[in-house]
Amino acid sequence: MTEKPWENLPVSGARRVDSRGRHDFFWVRMPDDSLGLLLQLSGEIEEVRPLPKLKHVGAFYRIVDGRNCYCITLGERSQLDLFETLCRDVVSAAERVDDLQGALARAVRRTLRWHHLMRGGMRGLSIDEQRGLVGELAFLRTLVEHLGALKAVEAWKGPDKSAKDFELPSLFFEIKARRSAAHPKVRISSESQLMDIEGARLFLRVQDVDTSIGSEGANLKHHVDSTAVLFDDDIMALDIWEQCLAATRYSPETVEEERRWQLGAVRTFEVLEGFPRIIPPILSGVEDIGYSIRLDACADFESNVDLNTILFEDRANV
Repeated sequence: MTEKPWENLPVSGARRVDSRGRHDFFWVRMPDDSLGLLLQLSGEIEEVRPLPKLKHVGAFYRIVDGRNCYCITLGERSQLDLFETLCRDVVSAAERVDDLQGALARAVRRTLRWHHLMRGGMRGLSIDEQRGLVGELAFLRTLVEHLGALKAVEAWKGPDKSAKDFELPSLFFEIKARRSAAHPKVRISSESQLMDIEGARLFLRVQDVDTSIGSEGANLKHHVDSTAVLFDDDIMALDIWEQCLAATRYSPETVEEERRWQLGAVRTFEVLEGFPRIIPPILSGVEDIGYSIRLDACADFESNVDLNTILFEDRANV
């Protein structure tokens, strides 16, 4: 790998990133004198979209020397160090796969991850946001065990701010993470979160997640990494995982090393008629409703059926 990528590179010049690399990545100085990274594509490669839109960074396709290329360019030289880190991360992600189509997909997805990171800044996730992520990751790992990597990660909709955290063909799960010692209630963030879906079952899964400062247990990075390894053998699942993770605004650089997260008890409730909730229709002009539900009021709806049985019934109905 070139240590000083753009040093002494003339306008419209290019320098291969890695002489031993699988794919044709080049450090480039564009005709407008902007610095960039370029991946040469072949004729049969389909463009991957959407492309990210970053401040001071351009991502686009362009014909260069008769070949279509995926290009990332820097518009603000004061951000050169960060841009170089971004480019090297993109190359590293793409070089992990042999085929060029997969490499392009990973390059675009990794650029999207930087887009989400830079848009959210480096402030990191709040304690409640971290707790929620730990709870969703715990359920995602369970789904991988029962459904496989691709089906499980495709079901994860929480990072997209969907009404339900996990969506399967006729089965929906809303995940709520709470402190085990907190008042036994959960917060519902909108009127649509527990709304019925025609022809589908909806479950509210309440996961106790506690945190402490110390040396015992797993920090947030450990929870993320132990989930990430489940997708290493499936490139499609891995791409979706990375896109979802980026949408959560998680960044390993902002993780508190000594903040540990412990998973506790899990309770599962099926949301049926009579379940305590606010659902549409509501009065015209009223929106963005948030409210809390006491868990003792949900006792009659608690499900003792194991998850594998629920998922088996769902697969049988597809």
